[in-house]
Formats: sequence, structure tokens, C-alpha cells
Amino acid sequence: MLRVASIVEGHGEVKAVPILLRRIAERVAPARAIDVLPPIRVRRQRFLKRGELERNVELAARRAGPGGCVLILIDAEGDCPAELAPEILRRARVARSDRAIRVVLAKTEYEAWFLAAVESIAGMRGIAESVEPQREPESIRGAKERLRGLMPGQPYSETIDQPALTAILDLDAARAAPSFDKLWRDVSSLLTEPGRST
Repeated sequence: MLRVASIVEGHGEVKAVPILLRRIAERVAPARAIDVLPPIRVRRQRFLKRGELERNVELAARRAGPGGCVLILIDAEGDCPAELAPEILRRARVARSDRAIRVVLAKTEYEAWFLAAVESIAGMRGIAESVEPQREPESIRGAKERLRGLMPGQPYSETIDQPALTAILDLDAARAAPSFDKLWRDVSSLLTEPGRST
């Protein structure tokens, strides 16, 4: 069984990421046994500080155990994922070179992935039945606010709506967002990499 320990930044991701990882696993490696551990939540700015990233990676590596893996998933916000992710990965691998580690930065927010596949969640969780496809959803500043705007009369709640929308999101449509596609590829590699514990 592959144990996956993740590090996330938001309360919504604590509930949503295990759902998302299990859904990807069902599609990529349905026969593969996977144990998605409760995510470690840490504030992004604190996580990026020297020593904090390493401490949290160490904790995740211990939770995953030998043969397990670590996934770091945070929002890119204003940073360039192509620049920040490799630096996070470098530091994480220095901390625990004995674990498979992947780093994904959602550009700019996790909610941009909902916007990438907005037609698949239309009519759900208070989202209007008729929504226009969102052009270049990862270039939208304030993806949460845009999503709220699609929910007339109902506030968006990260802890309630994010897991619920993650459970019904069209994964193929979401892959139109490059950072979601990277997540898909990274999780796929963890599930199918030779030598991963079964």
C-alpha cells in the first residue's frame, strides 16, 4: 500500500486534497492500494521560511513511512510556479532524500481548477446552472472571488464547498489548467513509479 502524506496551506485543502488524490488514483491506478493520510496544514508564508519547510517535510516523511511519499500542494498566489516549485523541491529533497517528493503550486489558487472545469460543476453547490466557460482560469486574480460571483445568494465556504466541488469536478476538464495537469502527472508518477511499495 502506498502511503501519501501531503502538506497543504488551507483549511479547505485539508478536506479536499485527500478526495482529489483518491479520485486521481482511481483513474490512474485503480488496482493500487493507497492510504491518503490527513494533510498537514501550514500557512504558506510560515512554510516557506528556512527550517519550517524542512520541519514539515520531516513530519510528512515520518507519517508516510518507508516507501511512502510526500506531496506539497500550495497556492502560487503571486509567485511564478516554475521558479518557486523547484526551489521548494530542492529544499524538501535535502531534508528527506529517502522519500519520493512532489511539489505542485496551484496557479494562482486551488479554486482556479474549479473555474477550469466550471461547466462540470454548474448547478451544484449554489453555482448558477448556466455558466460561461472561463478563459484562462489560471490567469484570474481572485479565483475564490470569481467562484463566489458564480454562486448567487450563497457564500462560498472553503471548508464545505471545496471538498464537495472536488468530489464532482470533471478531472479531464480541470487538466486544461496547467498546474492541475502537473498535479495529475505528479500523482500518476507516484502511483506508477517502479519500486513504490505495493
